[in-house]
Amino acid sequence: MATLCRPAIAVPEHIITREQTLDLARELHADHPQLDLALRLIANTGVQTRRLVQPIEDTLRHPGLTARNALYEAEAKARVPEAAYRALAFADLTPRDIDMIIYVSCTGFMMPSMTAWLINTMGFRPQTRQLPIAQLGCAAGGAAINRAHDFCTAYPQANVLILCCEFCSLCYQPTDLAVGNLLSNGLFGDAIAAAVVRGEGGRGVQLDHNGSHLVPDTEEWISYAVRDTGFHFMLDKRVPGTMADLAPALREMAELRDWDVSGLDFYIVHAGGPRILDDLCTHLKLPPEKFRYSRATLTERGNIASAVIFDALERFFDDGGTAHAAQGIIAGFGPGITAEITLGTWSTPGEPNRPPTRQASQARHLTTTSAQAAPA
Repeated sequence: MATLCRPAIAVPEHIITREQTLDLARELHADHPQLDLALRLIANTGVQTRRLVQPIEDTLRHPGLTARNALYEAEAKARVPEAAYRALAFADLTPRDIDMIIYVSCTGFMMPSMTAWLINTMGFRPQTRQLPIAQLGCAAGGAAINRAHDFCTAYPQANVLILCCEFCSLCYQPTDLAVGNLLSNGLFGDAIAAAVVRGEGGRGVQLDHNGSHLVPDTEEWISYAVRDTGFHFMLDKRVPGTMADLAPALREMAELRDWDVSGLDFYIVHAGGPRILDDLCTHLKLPPEKFRYSRATLTERGNIASAVIFDALERFFDDGGTAHAAQGIIAGFGPGITAEITLGTWSTPGEPNRPPTRQASQARHLTTTSAQAAPA
């Protein structure tokens, strides 16, 4: 079975704090009629720091789409290879062992894809398959894992390298003054993530099952308006409430494997904002601690789009993972409104790859439920 190995995360060197963001909003939008609301929303994101690919004074300038996209390409070429090499090392592989590269980004555009440049530059074989994913936004990290899983299911000895490159700050639009855009200016950060899915071997999350779910008639809730000045992020105020629709999809996915989504051992989910995580706790009847890795990502790096779930997964690895064959879920949420969902078990080399029995899983859930119900 395919295994998602330890990710490598790279963040730019320029840091902006929540206090600096709030001060900038007060300075730049002093006359905005809804400034107090925007400030309150930014403060409530829980984001303490974000990383930017440029200093803030350059980020706030808009030199035009041509210059911005050229900067995206230059920075991607400068930063992606190092993360890719680290992810390959975590998986004990070299570029020549990779059979497909999945490159994910919704914050810049290249054609040929970045995958072609990587193959020519890093020593991948010319036969390496290329799969760019550009229009799934924050859900694309989950989609990349799922497409890698599909490929390794079809070709069991294959290996896939996933790369996410998100420079959200290059989408800043100084003329967009809607409250949703002011909120996004204080929410999104920049990051690169890389991870390998091995068809055989490896330590990490052994992928068991995957699927997608789209909430009907919500395609305009998260979107880009493509204009002369580039990508303009559009965010509907109804987005934070979408977990009421997506939480049941997570439950249904788990039930396909006779798993109880409220009794799993680990949860790696997209942290689009604090309400997403809070609502998942409510709908799935889980304590906040279950989403500690996603919350840490949101606090320290903001919403880094498709890279969020890999950053949260790296924190899970740093924490030592969990018991062999323990069950978990990975989920990315994004435009559509779409959820990309993966079920997997923690795999440690040298241990027998036997999933827990249904009885053991039920017993673990009873223990978890009892602990939650116990008095403080």
